Amino acid sequence: MKNLKYLIAFIGIISIFIAGCSNSLENEEQNIDVQKRIGDDYNYEDFKEITNTEQVNNVKELIGDINWENAKVDMVRPADYRFSFLFKNPEIEAKAVLYELWISPNKDKVELVIDAESKYIQLDKNKSAKLFEILTGEKLSEQ
Repeated sequence: MKNLKYLIAFIGIISIFIAGCSNSLENEEQNIDVQKRIGDDYNYEDFKEITNTEQVNNVKELIGDINWENAKVDMVRPADYRFSFLFKNPEIEAKAVLYELWISPNKDKVELVIDAESKYIQLDKNKSAKLFEILTGEKLSEQ
């Protein structure tokens, strides 16, 4: 009976340790690097770096709630903006996911593509406006 208690305690400690290690990257602070397209070609320049943790978390939450469509899309023009999450800790090496963003012709919605994963989504007006304002500091309707 005494050995059983030790075994249960040991398994509990190992489980806590494993759970703590698996979330370590998720809890690391990140920035968002935003680039804006220049001209009609695939030329981009650094536009903004978002370092505010609340804003970064808002974008992560917005992106995390998306039900992406698995689709390889061929857009008529290069993305208007593109952005990626970067860890603040330079010692963390992780492959950055590049999100490409297009403003709809009516300037009321945005479309997102993760080209490397063949994922696509058009956000509704509210999510589009929120995401665009966080990423650019500008109103989507004023584009």
